Amino acid sequence: MMALGFAFNNRSVPTVVPFSGFNAVEDAMALRQAMKGFGTDEQTIIDILTKRSYDQRQQISKSYATEIERDLLRDLKSELSGNFKKVIIGLMTHPVEYLCEQLHNALTGILRCNKMALVEILCTRDYKEIKQINDTYEILYKRPLIEHVCSVTSGDFRRFMTLIATAVRNQPMQVCPERAREQAEALYAAGEAKWGTDEAVFNKILAHESYGQLKLVFEEYKKISGRTIKQALQSELSGSLLDATLAVVQNIENPKTFYANQLYKAIDGLGTDDATLIRIIVSRCEIDLGNIKQEYERLYGKTLESDVKGDTSGDYMKTLVALIGGP
Repeated sequence: MMALGFAFNNRSVPTVVPFSGFNAVEDAMALRQAMKGFGTDEQTIIDILTKRSYDQRQQISKSYATEIERDLLRDLKSELSGNFKKVIIGLMTHPVEYLCEQLHNALTGILRCNKMALVEILCTRDYKEIKQINDTYEILYKRPLIEHVCSVTSGDFRRFMTLIATAVRNQPMQVCPERAREQAEALYAAGEAKWGTDEAVFNKILAHESYGQLKLVFEEYKKISGRTIKQALQSELSGSLLDATLAVVQNIENPKTFYANQLYKAIDGLGTDDATLIRIIVSRCEIDLGNIKQEYERLYGKTLESDVKGDTSGDYMKTLVALIGGP
């Protein structure tokens, strides 16, 4: 398996990179000392695990097992708690497996399915990444992801997410300007040009076509309609289907804007959506969190770090800030 991360025509800037002068044995010893005896030195855990890449954390885990003859993950789970524990364990989990766990949590919620979590994870990945997630999900949970998605969603949202989860999206090299015009006309005819909306047309094009092809389709749509595809979707669709299709559009136009918006929604208002906050920061810190935090400041006139500090506390807050801060 490999780490996931799609950035359309954009140089990705991670905030967590391989640590220079890395020594797995020294880190393993320091972590054991931090968890040995009465009490836990949380700051040492934060300083080490937030400043090492995933591969380096796995080397630390192996050294911990060989030098100390203990299981690092088990010790961390035993010593830590709450959201702080969720962040640290997330960092220790393989990126693909982590996304699968997040999908499973979203699909098995006590009260309802977390549709926005499904959208965030599935609508922002290309076909190769979706295939990796599908394969890993079935191994972890002995159940196809597609079948699970179908069982807890409904209507047009289910049809769209099923197409997305099936990994039917065309490969990047499959771009045809002539077909883009035809597809833009089909979208216009299925929405603005008629009474009511033919959601099936939107579903088919937005879920099947490569990101490069869709970029051309969106350009052609504006020439035909005089409106952006985002404006068209907002006038023709609603609810979770609108959220899902807009996520695809935003991921094509500017992926960092989508994630910056999601982080703002997680922090803004009464209470904090800790699950979303943790999921995005953990899953993007080694991919493009540097881009996302810059976009956050551009959009909202304040830093992501300052908002996280104002909305969280304790070791949980320190860990998130360390991941956001960069090398």
